[in-house]
Amino acid sequence: MRGEYSTSQRKAVLEFLKGASHHITPSEILAHLKESGRSISLATIYRTLDKLCSEGIVRKMSMGDGAGSCYQYIAQSDCHSHFHLKCIECGRLIHLSCDFLASMEKHILYEHGFTISTGRTVIYGKCSTCEALKK
Repeated sequence: MRGEYSTSQRKAVLEFLKGASHHITPSEILAHLKESGRSISLATIYRTLDKLCSEGIVRKMSMGDGAGSCYQYIAQSDCHSHFHLKCIECGRLIHLSCDFLASMEKHILYEHGFTISTGRTVIYGKCSTCEALKK
């Protein structure tokens, strides 16, 4: 019986991640599942996410500065081959894919013998929305 319960929780977490259009935090998963009437603890969500990561189904990304981690379902993501921008004001994580960064990646490989893990590469700064609020 307990195995079935764990399986339904795993399925619920995975389905939420599959339907997400952005990187998801464990707190967002908890809020969604509670809203849908499911009883689950944050500890169970973390254990489920860790297992999904170790199975290669979900990717974990550090939010930096002690802000925790966010998660993304890998099969949906084209996150394997691009950089991310992280706003230091609002915390927004933006997928960034452009020819300039691809050429920079090649330069680093050929000139410095270093392969960048682009799916895990985060450039920190301020998004245009937060920058506009400053003015």
